[in-house]
Amino acid sequence: MPDPRIRRARPADTAAILQLVRDLARYEREPDAVEASRDDFAAALFPAQGAPTAHAHVAEVEGEVVGMAVWFLSFSTWTGKPGIHLEDLYVDPAYGGLGLGKALLTTLAEICVDRGYRRLEWWVLRWNTPSIDFYDGLGATPMDDWIDYRVDGATLTRLGGAR
Repeated sequence: MPDPRIRRARPADTAAILQLVRDLARYEREPDAVEASRDDFAAALFPAQGAPTAHAHVAEVEGEVVGMAVWFLSFSTWTGKPGIHLEDLYVDPAYGGLGLGKALLTTLAEICVDRGYRRLEWWVLRWNTPSIDFYDGLGATPMDDWIDYRVDGATLTRLGGAR
């Protein structure tokens, strides 16, 4: 019987986190999109100086990292309080059914409650009905009235260079 547990990520977990991100990218039909390196994760999650720009929790079964939640702080001008934006949640499908995805989300919700954060938010691809069903089952509210925007690549360079 596996002994799953959720814990804060440690520097030694960066290779496993990167592999899970690559696995997630394949699942999300973007297998070549991951540019991040292990060093990138180490610098963001465990910087030598200053505060981390991202945080992570991992799901571990029998000493092996099999799932992850990578997140960062957000801020609501309406509530005047921080929140958590969940960037990626992924559990190796071989470990599905153990409740690890829910346990990762519950851990982040506990952090929000303990710290007085007002929101736990994330995005999900419209075609990802298994995840949508999972989130709906937890009582999460889809934010259908909002359109997500992104500026990156050459557009970001052009916009950021226009002074």
